[in-house]
Amino acid sequence: MPHRPRKIIIDTDPGQDDAFAILLALASPEDVEVLGITAVAGNVPLKWTSRNARIICELAGKPHVKVFAGCDAPLKRKLVTAEHVHGKTGLDGPVMPEPKMALQAGHAVDFIIDTLRSEPAGTVTLCPLGPLTNIATAFQRAPDIIPRIEQIVLMGGGYFEGGNITPVAEFNIYVDPEAADIVFRAGVPLVVMPLDVTHKAMTNRKRLEAFRNLGTNVGRVAAEWADFFERFDLAKYGMEGAPLHDPCVIAYLIKPELFTGRHINVEIEVQSELTMGMTVADWWGVTDRAANALFMGSIDTEGFFALLTERLGRL
Repeated sequence: MPHRPRKIIIDTDPGQDDAFAILLALASPEDVEVLGITAVAGNVPLKWTSRNARIICELAGKPHVKVFAGCDAPLKRKLVTAEHVHGKTGLDGPVMPEPKMALQAGHAVDFIIDTLRSEPAGTVTLCPLGPLTNIATAFQRAPDIIPRIEQIVLMGGGYFEGGNITPVAEFNIYVDPEAADIVFRAGVPLVVMPLDVTHKAMTNRKRLEAFRNLGTNVGRVAAEWADFFERFDLAKYGMEGAPLHDPCVIAYLIKPELFTGRHINVEIEVQSELTMGMTVADWWGVTDRAANALFMGSIDTEGFFALLTERLGRL
């Protein structure tokens, strides 16, 4: 069979690590065809995430990519953001020019619905890199799209690593647990990149120098973004670098063999304030609940950074 690029929609709240994911996708047209990018409130409010998505497309030299603004608040909760990690704009670090490309008219949720209805069933993969508000809203508004999705590959959750915004909850799931619950119960084939994997996708001096040594604007900016993003994790975890969470999603679509996991049941906690947004992953198979997600546990870190550096070098 000839290899067809997978058609994807990237749903995102950029974020420096989201930027790496978007750049990786835009640099890999033989593997993924980006139908559009949908922005959601998360790391920073929507006015910044929808701006940042366009800055990243322009940095990649791809101003034709369609970028849509989506939901500006979670389904039922007040928005929690992460300026303490990503800076006020979400893309703090290098000074970036304001984007020239316009946002598309129309709402991100409508774009998701219209695309899934118009593309052949089973050919579009959703790649959520932030809170799941846009995806859950689309599912609520247009349940007919759910069986048309090829797969959802998302960054979110954690099990052995615990949480990063509360002791047990990872940020993307915590910000909109009700949305996550809708998505995890929808019956769509799910692949989850939890903190268990993304905390192993760790930058270090050598890996950042590899970005810088590309000798390109993209390489320089990528290194500076990682430098900025790193400060928080160095202080918090004593790690030698920063985890590049979101590019794991795109790397999986390009080279799934970089990851290993288990097909298990994952449920989202939406009742308890103590454990709100926890991804309760039945890794050891102790319940009889049906498996609903391929929950990743490990990553070939060297292979991941080799792929990321090679692809960034194309831009």
